[in-house]
Amino acid sequence: MPTIKFRTLGCKVNQYDTQSIRERFLGHGFKEAKKSEKAESYLINTCTVTSSADQKSRSVIRSCIKENPRAKIIVTGCMVSDDRSSLAKIKGVSWIISRGFFGEGVTDFYGHTRAFLKIQDGCDNFCSYCKVSLVRGRSRSRPLAEIIKEGEALAKKGFKEIVLTGICLGAYGRDLSPQSNLTNVISKLEEITGILRIRLSSIEAGDVTDALINQMAKSKKLCPHLHIPIQSGDNEILKKMKRKYSREFYLELIKKIKQKVPRVSITTDCLVGFPQESEDNFKNTLDLVRKIAPLKTHIFPFSARKGTSACEFKGMNNSDLIQERCRKLKQVSQVSALSYKKPFLGKVVDVLLEERVKARPDFWQGYTSNYIRVLVKSRDNLKNKIVSVKLKEIKDDDILGTRI
Repeated sequence: MPTIKFRTLGCKVNQYDTQSIRERFLGHGFKEAKKSEKAESYLINTCTVTSSADQKSRSVIRSCIKENPRAKIIVTGCMVSDDRSSLAKIKGVSWIISRGFFGEGVTDFYGHTRAFLKIQDGCDNFCSYCKVSLVRGRSRSRPLAEIIKEGEALAKKGFKEIVLTGICLGAYGRDLSPQSNLTNVISKLEEITGILRIRLSSIEAGDVTDALINQMAKSKKLCPHLHIPIQSGDNEILKKMKRKYSREFYLELIKKIKQKVPRVSITTDCLVGFPQESEDNFKNTLDLVRKIAPLKTHIFPFSARKGTSACEFKGMNNSDLIQERCRKLKQVSQVSALSYKKPFLGKVVDVLLEERVKARPDFWQGYTSNYIRVLVKSRDNLKNKIVSVKLKEIKDDDILGTRI
């Protein structure tokens, strides 16, 4: 039986795509090799969202070749769509393949307690700094019947939490006939026995509708957690980024969400060092992060990507300045995260536990519905169990809790 290993870089959509490809290989007689074993074939699903993602993709390809120089090396993913020629020059690469939007779906989710379910791919936004629209193409939605069938299959496998993923999740259904929307998908998935949690991976500010907020407020399954990218807190920079909202719109949206869903957590993305970003522009980003108090802020230094309009902009910031601004934003985001978590100390919450903590094997780690990571000490096997936990102490990025 031929053996294969899979390596995935980048976002949750890529992880879903790898699982879909994995199931096709295993269904055709391949066996997945263990981490300690050499494989006869390697499939690397690449990412190209930043220059560092390109570098990491190449590094992973080379590490697979080094592990077994005689293996078949198969490369797919976003970097293939953008830079096929440079990948072809890597000695040892056997095949470079493009992938379809949805493949044949998934029936399982290897190595995960939460299952990702891709409902949409592609993006029509064409932000000035972003290659995703170029490498993923226009927005496309899966038929609702396919999504429900896949959700039912994942529930039968024992997955209690389903994470809806897409490149532009809020665009779901606009290209279908008749048109549909994200709330329709959520409503149908809520009816599936076995699914106890539904989480949204990421959604643009302009796609957070009143209907979605109201659904989150009343639902017993839709997690009170929204990942809504900011990118910048400055209107001048947002306009240059071709983002379709203002800082005022974003701030009012978060206020509205928090009024309707009091326990909601907001996580976000910020892009630091965009061309011509001044100190005042950057301070507006710091100010907005302080005001919305995200549970987590993903910080990305600006990376000029070939093919995007921002790549041609003048007034690029130097790397030292960008790194200094990233450091300052990290400090603000850590304070914001702490301010969000503190009110939950002493509360009893439900936690879906996922795995033992590698550095502390007597502890299990998992997430509350509002995405606070919790550590619980237990000798029992708590994998994929939802347990009641009293939150006791904030420890770095986590909260320590006691099982009730």
